[in-house]
Amino acid sequence: MKKLIRRIDILFAFILTIIYSAVAVGTYSLPSQISQNSDNKIVFNKIYTVNTNNEKSVDYQNASPVSTTNAQINLFGVIPVKNTEIVNDKDLGRVYVSGESFGIKLYTDGAIIVGMKDVETESGKINPAQQSGLQKGDIIIGINGKRVTNAYQVEEIFNSGQKEYKIKVKRDGGYKSFVLKPALSKPDGLYKIGLWVRDSTAGIGTVTFYNPSNNTVAALGHPITDVDTNEIMPILNGEAVKASVTKLYKSKNGEAGSLCCDFSNNVIGTLNTNNISGIYGKYICQIDNLKDYQVAMAQEVERGDAKIICTVDENGPREYDVQIVRVSYRDNNEKNMVIRVTDKRLLELTGGIVQGMSGSPIIQNGKLVGALTHVIVDNPEKGYAIFAEKMVKTSLNVE
Repeated sequence: MKKLIRRIDILFAFILTIIYSAVAVGTYSLPSQISQNSDNKIVFNKIYTVNTNNEKSVDYQNASPVSTTNAQINLFGVIPVKNTEIVNDKDLGRVYVSGESFGIKLYTDGAIIVGMKDVETESGKINPAQQSGLQKGDIIIGINGKRVTNAYQVEEIFNSGQKEYKIKVKRDGGYKSFVLKPALSKPDGLYKIGLWVRDSTAGIGTVTFYNPSNNTVAALGHPITDVDTNEIMPILNGEAVKASVTKLYKSKNGEAGSLCCDFSNNVIGTLNTNNISGIYGKYICQIDNLKDYQVAMAQEVERGDAKIICTVDENGPREYDVQIVRVSYRDNNEKNMVIRVTDKRLLELTGGIVQGMSGSPIIQNGKLVGALTHVIVDNPEKGYAIFAEKMVKTSLNVE
């Protein structure tokens, strides 16, 4: 009898541990706001359900108020886990899914400070740019009251030989002004300011979808950042060009592989938005052989089998098998999901996920659910992905 009681106690303790873990995980990872239309049933991972209490509220975070319903997420339909809101959102619609590799050419709105260097003077080494208050990552947008948009303009003004420059920069979403005084270089007798700037970048990525509702193209699923400053590059303008895969370096544990592409002169679109959920622009060419998919809301995504569409050779976009192994609803734009490549063909070709596959669309249950964003370097069979819902909502605001 004592043994039976002990076993019951152990079982009960085990069940409580499981419930406590589920509640803790749910509180941490489940969403504080849920999109819903009239046809959508809300169930998370088959164990969390949503119960509304019919109390109405209004969300004023957007330009126009959105009617919402206060609700509660319950474990097994019984145990309360987290309060949430159901947004009576419109249907996300259908988009044309791509998976095609393309070339990216971006030109920044201003010149980014990417480095600083000491100037050797008669009295020792000094750094005029640093002394003025300028920082690596600042975006120079004006000098002496004149608007500047690129590195050439900045260099031309700094080479004019003036003894003082009034610099206006963009920093952390705001604007700051500084006075920069060049230092006389002892070796060559020239006045120098001690900084490097850059205004453009290029790379490759994967087109996620084309949204016909406003002729918008979306790609990458993550922002393009400056390699030196790690800041999101502000776009003045950019181009998307056709590219063909010429070589592939396979990924292996601890080392991410990469796609190598040749850029063509065939411009397929313009790029005008670079933000936390990807890069966006407008197609200017005819679109052929693309299949349209309904866009899934975030809460429809579940762990299990899925497909990824990507280009890893000269044959163009193809479907490969993957598994969604983790889903998170936290406000982390680039890491909503973890996927694992299970397709032997793709593993043989690439070793898993390689650089250049960012933006590859993910299909589950016949819907577009997300886009690949990053490889997990220590285990390149796995990678992170973003919800398609976030990218589509961003695309609707691209002008």
